[in-house]
Amino acid sequence: MNEQDRILNLRKELHEHNRRYYVLNQPIISDQQFDFMMHELQELEARHPELADPNSPTQRVGSDLNQQFKQVAHKFPMLSLANTYNADDVREWYNQVTKGLDGQPFEVCCEMKYDGLSISLTYEHGKLIRAVTRGDGVQGDDVTNNVRTINSIPLQLSGDNYMDSFEIRGEILLPWDNFQRLNAEREEAGEMPFANPRNAASGTLKSQSSRVVAERGLDAYLYYIIGEDLPCDGHYENLEMARQWGFKISNGMKKVNSLQGILDFIEYWDTKRKDLPVATDGIVLKVNSLRQQRLLGSTAKSPRWAIAYKYKAERACTPLLEVTYQVGRTGAITPVANMEPVQLAGTTVRRATLNNEDFIRSFDLHLGDYVYVEKGGEIIPKIVGVDTSRRNADAKPVQFITHCPECGAELVRYEGEAAHYCPNDSQCPPQIKGRIEHFIARKAMNIMTLGPETVDDYFQRGLIHNIADLYDLTAQQIDPSGSKRKSALNVIKAIEDSTKVPFERVVFALGIRFVGVTTAKLLARHFHDIDSLMNASLEQLLEVEGVGQVIAESIIRYFHDETNLSILQRLRDKGLQMRLAEEEIANSSDILKGKSVVISGVFSHHSRDEYKAIIEQHGGKNVGSISSKTSFILAGDNMGPSKLQKAKSLGIEIMNEDQFLALIEGVTSPSDSNNDSSSTPSSPVQLNLFDI
Repeated sequence: MNEQDRILNLRKELHEHNRRYYVLNQPIISDQQFDFMMHELQELEARHPELADPNSPTQRVGSDLNQQFKQVAHKFPMLSLANTYNADDVREWYNQVTKGLDGQPFEVCCEMKYDGLSISLTYEHGKLIRAVTRGDGVQGDDVTNNVRTINSIPLQLSGDNYMDSFEIRGEILLPWDNFQRLNAEREEAGEMPFANPRNAASGTLKSQSSRVVAERGLDAYLYYIIGEDLPCDGHYENLEMARQWGFKISNGMKKVNSLQGILDFIEYWDTKRKDLPVATDGIVLKVNSLRQQRLLGSTAKSPRWAIAYKYKAERACTPLLEVTYQVGRTGAITPVANMEPVQLAGTTVRRATLNNEDFIRSFDLHLGDYVYVEKGGEIIPKIVGVDTSRRNADAKPVQFITHCPECGAELVRYEGEAAHYCPNDSQCPPQIKGRIEHFIARKAMNIMTLGPETVDDYFQRGLIHNIADLYDLTAQQIDPSGSKRKSALNVIKAIEDSTKVPFERVVFALGIRFVGVTTAKLLARHFHDIDSLMNASLEQLLEVEGVGQVIAESIIRYFHDETNLSILQRLRDKGLQMRLAEEEIANSSDILKGKSVVISGVFSHHSRDEYKAIIEQHGGKNVGSISSKTSFILAGDNMGPSKLQKAKSLGIEIMNEDQFLALIEGVTSPSDSNNDSSSTPSSPVQLNLFDI
């Protein structure tokens, strides 16, 4: 056998051994044998770079190369099912299905509802070619390189009876054991642990290093196939076929033909699911026949042929030991309940947020109280009640603090707000570090070579005390020993590159309280430069759409602070963009002023985000849902039929891409465009498929 054939043979064998180990849990060779084969393949591939294949088993180790995730439009939107928490709703759904099928017999496929990150995988000719996150349902992040490192996702399918091209959807998960190991490592390194496996899975999959993804041990369960000429009419049967192709399909999946069978399945897994190696939060019920699914169709919000039953959050009772206080970026004080450790939904819970002083008073909390704790969606611990019958007679009420626990400044509570704040924003360490972390964030200055741990390190070493100090950093300061000079130079370059970030993002990056991304855009486009914004009166600020009294007063307070003005001048001197680009000013208009626009579908000329920016640039407002106040809908491909129907019922105008762009160019206006829905989308409207 020549080396080329040996490479192909080793790849085939290793794919099969991967499947047996990670999917079937039935290995037939030792780990050592597997390692020998992998090492041999690596050596052979090194000698034959012309035979490189991204789907080779050797690529599962990942790399340290950074990736910038690109947005990819879903061919079929990934939407969500409505949830129910009670059996009566399940009975009602079952009766409605029976009625919708005119009494013909039907089967229901019962599946576990995994609590992970939704993923869409596209295969062509048996090879994985693309992996995309759910994103906003219409488009998601291309995470193909990272997904290739997940051992339970086949790079090359087994057998030969699969379709030439299809999409399969499921959940990316971090198993409990790996989650606990990861958090132990993070705590040992002084890093914040992940709150739950779902967040850990999401953070891992979005890592810029595929090597990190490979090391953390993600898993995946697949549950939904989309494609032409599916092998079977039954959803269950199609998934069993997918299992033969190498996909990890839940062993808990079951077909039933009665309501009682469904209820028995729900009851059984209410307890047994806690023994599973991954997080689950409910059951998904689907009419099994694809033909019957099509007959049943969909409502405006969800398919009639499927429903998700979610288990109620677990509750535990445990003593409240003490209340501590955290200081956020804006100076907001968050009280935290420290409790006797208790097992809840597979994890040990020791802490839960108490939100604010009013929350504490609403429960009349006393130290030593036995408190009821739940995990909302089995994720975030929260206190939901107090067992006052077990309160000691000498128990002391929880008293909200009056001074900052970090810097000692007297706290303030602004009118109309529930939170208390530390006003010492220039000298309070958590606020300083929080503002710097906000400043470097992706939606702000996008200095992605820095992170919270790095910011804390620089702060502790005295290198930075405010956001302007970042631009005075040198590689020598960052790395005095010279052992990590390349990394230090990358940091300096990223900081230098941030001086080109547009003005609207600079406004957001400043961290003015209550000024989010959208408000920052509106302010930048209204005032055009920092000096006009800085000198704006209360009345002038209130003229900006979306800016109310609270935001306006916060802006004025920010620009009347001498420390802020000093920092701002230093940023100006370093070359940050303090004015809207001339091109953007020239291309802006008020043609959409007062217009509320809904964007729906997938577009060919510009992305959804680009269209949102264009609408704002011309004075319009982006809104997420259709109402009587909607001015018109910008419709692309895959516009949902429910939105189309609602728009027609309300008499709302629908505009396709070309009509909208013509409007912006001044050729037409909303009132001039054709309100005939048959001609509005630039291509035929496609029905939505639901992410289940």
